[in-house]
Amino acid sequence: MTDGFGSITWWGFSPALDLQQKGISDQLEKLKISQDACPDELKILVVGAGDVRHLLKTISSTWRHPKRKLHFYVIESALEVYARDMLLLNIALEPQNRMGLQEKTELFLEIFGNTYIRQQSCEYVEKMSTELIKMVTDFDYLEKRMNMVDLSQLKFKERDFLEGIFKFWRNPDKSVFDIAKSWDLRERNRLGVRYDSKKNVYDWDYHMKLAEAGADIIHKTEYSNWRDSGIAFTIREGTYDIPNKTLASGMIFKQEGERHARRGYWGDMIVSPFITFGIESDEKSFFKKTNELYTKTSENVSEFNVTSIFYELVHKEKYILPTTEPKPEAPKLQEITEEDEEETEEEVTSSVTNGDKPRPADNQYDPIPVENVKITFLPLNYIEDIKKKSKYNKLFHLVFFSNSMVHHLKPDITSIFADQCTLILETARFMLELKTEQTEEFVDKICGMAESAGFKVMKPYNKKKDNFITCFYNRSTSTSS
Repeated sequence: MTDGFGSITWWGFSPALDLQQKGISDQLEKLKISQDACPDELKILVVGAGDVRHLLKTISSTWRHPKRKLHFYVIESALEVYARDMLLLNIALEPQNRMGLQEKTELFLEIFGNTYIRQQSCEYVEKMSTELIKMVTDFDYLEKRMNMVDLSQLKFKERDFLEGIFKFWRNPDKSVFDIAKSWDLRERNRLGVRYDSKKNVYDWDYHMKLAEAGADIIHKTEYSNWRDSGIAFTIREGTYDIPNKTLASGMIFKQEGERHARRGYWGDMIVSPFITFGIESDEKSFFKKTNELYTKTSENVSEFNVTSIFYELVHKEKYILPTTEPKPEAPKLQEITEEDEEETEEEVTSSVTNGDKPRPADNQYDPIPVENVKITFLPLNYIEDIKKKSKYNKLFHLVFFSNSMVHHLKPDITSIFADQCTLILETARFMLELKTEQTEEFVDKICGMAESAGFKVMKPYNKKKDNFITCFYNRSTSTSS
């Protein structure tokens, strides 16, 4: 395999997006349509996103929009992506009495973008795998533990395969997944004779491709380190030496007319997981420069953005970057009398007798409540079948297509669009193995596909700089034309 993008999408190749803002609010404003015209429940189809970034960003931002229900339908091309989605959603919903905000952010990014993780992170994955097996095999338990997720539409064999993935994650044997060897073999095969000078290749890709595409907030050192080892986020100091089994997937090879299955790392090795959360932010202080160099890195931006998402999920308000405060004064010594000691003892006794709940056990807790949200995982590559099902007729108010799945956007898919529907198309801006003219041609191509399906492209757009192209569908005008 010489393709640096890989055969499975572990992370998206565009920044996290509030779909409700980009797909609904902005379009209603442009079209001068009142927010009241928007339905009480938005049905959103997400095709090939590769991770949960858009879902988490949209769900955490619901407080910014009029109150309405959100129902996401997700289609991917690999069950390993669904498994990772469930794990990452579970981390996002960890209650504060089990996991603090900083710890949750570190764990999320570590599992999301690192080939190697810390021992405690590995233990979390293994323990949670048992819970995820229960969720996949018992829908009553799924309703109790993560009620916004719906797996009922998956085929029985797909649920069985998901269970097998979680059992593999739970396996404590480190040798079952030699990710370092897999990473190195992929790189040797891809670079060929250039392997011995790979540092120069990384430097070229950074300066001439990644930075040129507008992601120069990613520091060349962190990008080079990731290209060399697959480790992107090291926010917490520690030893990253346990293979991240969530990045393992199978692939079929043909050799001498026979098919052979092989487990390995078959994901992206050129773009990096920094794009997803690390190149855009509402906090503009991260993009300040000194002597033409950024004072912060993409890891800093990623940490802030993920922390913001988790904070807003709970508090329904904007997360403010903490400022450095002056050190508090040293506490003064105070004499404690016998009466004070007696009062303290009484408070402790009262707390126990009044039944204050202790910290819950590891696998017995209530997740952070998320109201009016449902996420339905649809069967793999279901996009060709969905247009044949009557229950999806005129269902979706918003549809997202990744650049790897946009070839499914054909005129015969219009049956699934609501009478008024917004379409968001991911461009190829950060597909680094493509030339600049190829990425621009890709934009022209997907716009043409959208127009053939009856959509009107919401211009102006920039072929070089836009991450997404937004289009609008109106059934009455489309059918009349």
